[in-house]
Amino acid sequence: MPRPTAAQFAYGSATVVVTTLALLLLFRAQSVVAVAAAGAVALVLGLLVALRLPTARPTTAEDGAGTSEGAADPAHHTPRSTGVRERVPAGRPTARSDEHSLRR
Repeated sequence: MPRPTAAQFAYGSATVVVTTLALLLLFRAQSVVAVAAAGAVALVLGLLVALRLPTARPTTAEDGAGTSEGAADPAHHTPRSTGVRERVPAGRPTARSDEHSLRR
């Protein structure tokens, strides 16, 4: 499981604080049960806000970062060249190399 980002902590915490204050003032909570319920609702809402934020994904050259190519559909993704030339294997020698290539 990835670690939460600083933005997730910040938005989640701010949501908890603001929601708790808003609920306490809105419902004029004075009993312990009402304050606990407002705190619980605020914690759940803060967790949902933090989880809904997009997480940072590491980008590499193979991701196609910076290009629109393959961004919408990973099935059509073509990786960028890494600058290293790949070795192409040589073809297999055939037993009948002296014959022509046309079949009868």
